[in-house]
Amino acid sequence: MAASVLFMSMSVDGFIADPNDALGGKDGNRLHHWGLKPDGETFRTEGAAGALMALYNETGAVVAGRRTAEITDHWGGTHHGMPIFVPTHRPPGPTVANYPLVTYVQDGIESAMAQARAAAGDKDVLVHGAYTAQRALAAGVLDEIQLHLIPVLLGQGRRLFDVLPAEVELEIVRVVDTPEATHLRYRVRR
Repeated sequence: MAASVLFMSMSVDGFIADPNDALGGKDGNRLHHWGLKPDGETFRTEGAAGALMALYNETGAVVAGRRTAEITDHWGGTHHGMPIFVPTHRPPGPTVANYPLVTYVQDGIESAMAQARAAAGDKDVLVHGAYTAQRALAAGVLDEIQLHLIPVLLGQGRRLFDVLPAEVELEIVRVVDTPEATHLRYRVRR
């Protein structure tokens, strides 16, 4: 059965971005080195990182928070060929008209997730964004959390789980330890 999966790199002290909302660390990609080739632009295709990136690329749709979607300019209109659903309370800006695979959903995280699941078919739905993950957990529509724990302490920035409505129990599904990161996959217990 397809799942909705938060896929996020995080520092040991819980940060997913630096204080300026960059991708983490002084060079912007520090939290993502584990999955990138030395050029810093393309995904690794070999080893544990390559296997994890292949799973990432096999998902069928994305639910991304508005902040995340706009910081990335909606990934140029397509997230490796997948449709993108953005839960929000406000209408999209005019540039979104250039991206036919991007849908702003104004009637809640549950609706955004349902639309993404329908678009994904039998593939997983990829979830991006701290606030969106927290709202999805609170609404009971996030199935799994996949964290890539990076051996660095950023000391400040944007935390992944800053505000949760209640305690959330998780079941460990998989742990893959590499020199660049410890990759943890959890199932959300209901």
